[in-house]
Amino acid sequence: VAQGVGALKGFAVAGSDKKFFAAEARIDGQSVVVRSDQVEKPVGVRYAWANNPLGNLFNKEGLPATPFRTDDFPGVTVERR
Repeated sequence: VAQGVGALKGFAVAGSDKKFFAAEARIDGQSVVVRSDQVEKPVGVRYAWANNPLGNLFNKEGLPATPFRTDDFPGVTVERR
């Protein structure tokens, strides 16, 4: 995290219902711990996964993290047959 930017922003978590909610995130050693009161058992995490994301996760060299997701849920633009 860049110095002076406060809490991590841009994280969301989803449970098995595939509904994403804004999440709190914190650095713990070399990991990011993500949680939301609205998701009891998270199965997916997304960071800066939006058209105009507001994220503030940086590495120790000051380079920003790229958007990512840990899930493989189909996107909203996937055609249904």
